[in-house]
Amino acid sequence: MEQTVAYKEYLAGLLAGVATVITGHPFDTVKVKLQKHNTEAHGIKYRNSLHCTARILQTEGVKGLYRGATSSFVGMAFESSLLFGVYSQRKQSLQGGLHSDVPIPQVIIPSAAYGGAIISFVLCPSELIKCRMQVQGTDILVPKFSRYSGPLDCAHQTVKHDGVSGIFRGGLATLLRESFGNAVFFSVYEYVRYYMHLQLKDSSSNHSHLIDMGIGIMSGGLGGVAFWSAVLPLDVAKTVIQTAPDKSFTRNPFRVLNSIYRRAGLRGCYAGLGPTIVRAFPANAAAIVTWELAMKVLGIRHD
Repeated sequence: MEQTVAYKEYLAGLLAGVATVITGHPFDTVKVKLQKHNTEAHGIKYRNSLHCTARILQTEGVKGLYRGATSSFVGMAFESSLLFGVYSQRKQSLQGGLHSDVPIPQVIIPSAAYGGAIISFVLCPSELIKCRMQVQGTDILVPKFSRYSGPLDCAHQTVKHDGVSGIFRGGLATLLRESFGNAVFFSVYEYVRYYMHLQLKDSSSNHSHLIDMGIGIMSGGLGGVAFWSAVLPLDVAKTVIQTAPDKSFTRNPFRVLNSIYRRAGLRGCYAGLGPTIVRAFPANAAAIVTWELAMKVLGIRHD
């Protein structure tokens, strides 16, 4: 029975990952382009996220916004399955099998950080491929990239030129981002969910499904905003490290951030903030609503 429940939790997480990519990938493409091209030494390429989006649509069309989506679908589905599955299982383990409606920080934070650390090993290669595909394009404002014909070609060339370790470039930045970020995300999600249920517990049962969906949208959306607000500088460093053409480029995210700060100030460390925050709410709201709905359909109790 426990194995069946665990399988269902991982399946629910996988569906949440698919929903995240469908909703949020276009925003992510804009974020990555801003992080890559607006932090380089030779100046800012895009005025803001709207300018970047307009340039992508003008030069590449809608498909340009979904560049790198293939690896993102695979990576995010697997990553989300692991994250939600590991988080749920670890949370149950730390709670000792006791069901509690009240959020327990000593349970939530280590469970989320542990899940984040594990998925970083999956995310790092998939995001490296995604980022390298996303920074390619035909816009005359940025250097033309035409090295990779697709995700598999990108992975093949990366391993060929940089070795197997090259596919894990940016691993430390990814590990720090996911561990700390998911501790923030699940803490905000659990507390917002708890207090909203507390306020709405006397609502009519006729609208319970709509209320649950509304709570999922708010708790997931706010959790996503909190996640990215907390770790965006680490994400900027990861993007710069993973898209650097020189394989000898430093992999220390703090050295990269120090360099960006000296060159572009705090604004450079938060490059891509606009599309990231705009993406964070709907993408994470979609993930949580899908996750909770899937668990309900699969008959899993969510404490």
